[in-house]
Amino acid sequence: MTGTASPKDSSKNFSQATRVTQLGRDPHQNYGVVNPPVYHASTILFDTVEEMEARAATKFEKGTINYGRQGTPTIFALENAVADLEGGYGAFAVSSGLGAITTAILSVVQSGDHILVTDSVYAPTRFFCNDVLKRMGVETSYYDPLIGGDITSLIKENTRLIFTESPGSHSFEMQDIPAISKAAHNKGILVMMDNTWATPLFCKSFDLGVDISVHAGTKYIVGHSDAMLGLIVTTEACYEKIKETTFHLGQCSGPDDVYLAQRGLRTMAVRLRQHQESGLEVAKWLQQRPEVSRVLHPALPEDPGYALWSRDMTGASGLFSIVLNPVDKAAVNAMVNDLDLYGIGYSWGGYESLILPSNPSSIRTATKWAAEGPLLRLHIGLEDTDDLIRDLESGFERMSR
Repeated sequence: MTGTASPKDSSKNFSQATRVTQLGRDPHQNYGVVNPPVYHASTILFDTVEEMEARAATKFEKGTINYGRQGTPTIFALENAVADLEGGYGAFAVSSGLGAITTAILSVVQSGDHILVTDSVYAPTRFFCNDVLKRMGVETSYYDPLIGGDITSLIKENTRLIFTESPGSHSFEMQDIPAISKAAHNKGILVMMDNTWATPLFCKSFDLGVDISVHAGTKYIVGHSDAMLGLIVTTEACYEKIKETTFHLGQCSGPDDVYLAQRGLRTMAVRLRQHQESGLEVAKWLQQRPEVSRVLHPALPEDPGYALWSRDMTGASGLFSIVLNPVDKAAVNAMVNDLDLYGIGYSWGGYESLILPSNPSSIRTATKWAAEGPLLRLHIGLEDTDDLIRDLESGFERMSR
């Protein structure tokens, strides 16, 4: 295993729906077995001391195995496939989506540095910046996600990184990633993007100028709500530093979780098409409901982020939010608590639908969240949309009693 895609994967110009079924596997290297075998490994043996010493000298090279924590053929197969799909040089599978974020950030900052982070960011990313990075002597400033190229005005002499997330968690603002990347690179600053929502299938982040892309593989890549996994995809320029930091932090992923991610990857194109179709159908229905003030979904033509979404992405996932007209908390709870098909939970990306009351104002610092009513975030799963809509309709009836 060399840590690169096999010639069969890359020799023809197949569509990505085809490539997602082919990348990262080579049955001819595995006795004809269709899927890469699951390697459970900690200790790696060497034939001689000389071989061990030679391998140790190249421990940060792509595909090198000295110890199980550094990867196995099972892990390399997933990493290679995801990197190839997104257009990166290489990838690293780690413990969780948050593990991908924190490891990637720590790879490129040191005490005395300054970073810029979108105000719409996934809340645990903010908590990490405000706690761990602050204790390390790294300053974080939050910026309006709609700032675009004007982010230049916030860049300091010691700014090392701009962290983006498009669309934003819960509030779904689209960011102008190419404009931000151009402004950053003009100053020698790296750009990182949380690309979990769009996945490597719907957003080629490196084409937008991103240097490092992070994913909660837990979500759409796994796709079945049964494994924790993070992925860091990187350019060649950033690869060695991230590999080194991943090694020093002891970050790794379990072989069984990686196997579940590989299995999920094979059907991701099909699942995402259905999530998109069903999500838009439910979102359009919600636009007509008198209880709903706004639907926050960048793939709707009425959404303020639609132009950026249609320029930078080729599809939409099943996650979006709605802002209700003013209504008290008890009424919202009455709606949500007795839904039959929507679970109440923080994660998303699985086959099942979810709903979550949220209040972005509790964590915003650079911008003010002043919605007219409560916000509900929905993940539209793979259930029949008629059933999902009827369930919501019953919930609205309970809310208005």
